[in-house]
Amino acid sequence: MDMDLLIAPIIIFMVVVAPIWLVLHYRSKRQVSQGLTEEEFTQLNELIHKADKMHHRIETLEAILDTESPEWRTKHERV
Repeated sequence: MDMDLLIAPIIIFMVVVAPIWLVLHYRSKRQVSQGLTEEEFTQLNELIHKADKMHHRIETLEAILDTESPEWRTKHERV
């Protein structure tokens, strides 16, 4: 009796869910192995450029703060 209740969900899983799951799994594996697309590579380079600009700006701001308020780092750490 209990086995009869399990057969239908198992069959549905094996016929419908498992094949879809396998197709999606191997499709995503293939996409990962292909690497970055041209658009993703361009976006990555733009982000690297923006991060470099931000790093330069932060260094400039820290240099200005070091000149105008030499203790700004220690004041922030105490808070």
